[in-house]
Amino acid sequence: MTDRVEELLGRWRAELPEALVASSELSKRVMVISGLLGEVTRATVTRFDLTGADFDVLATLRRSGKPYRLKANELSRSLLLSTGGTSNVVNRLVSRGLVEREPDQSDGRSTFVRLTPDGRTLAEEVVIANSKAHDEALSAIPADVLDRATTALRELFSHLPG
Repeated sequence: MTDRVEELLGRWRAELPEALVASSELSKRVMVISGLLGEVTRATVTRFDLTGADFDVLATLRRSGKPYRLKANELSRSLLLSTGGTSNVVNRLVSRGLVEREPDQSDGRSTFVRLTPDGRTLAEEVVIANSKAHDEALSAIPADVLDRATTALRELFSHLPG
């Protein structure tokens, strides 16, 4: 049975076989799954009138634990966004009453970004909805196959840097 990754790899074998390396099939399959889950996430967060970056900020703050706040520079680092990009997202979320900035009493140069009660509620709703949407997107995969794939990917991650 041929799938779209097999077709893609077959075309490269015919056209430019030296472009294929040992990890080509794995990387293409991971990219297809990532693309699918990315589409599901975008559709989910849009229903909540959020962007992907908004969702990332809310989810990062929620998983940070009580009091659901991080220093602005810690938030930027965890999101892999520039400080300017993070600031733009935070400004948007502040205007919606979902997060607030508060000064760091121990360092006058720093500020914290903290979830408001409304932000916490929304973060929890969208994270749960997104988890369910991902589960639905992968629901055709038998549980034992999903478990084996997860175990294989966990092992693969143990060999990656960082």
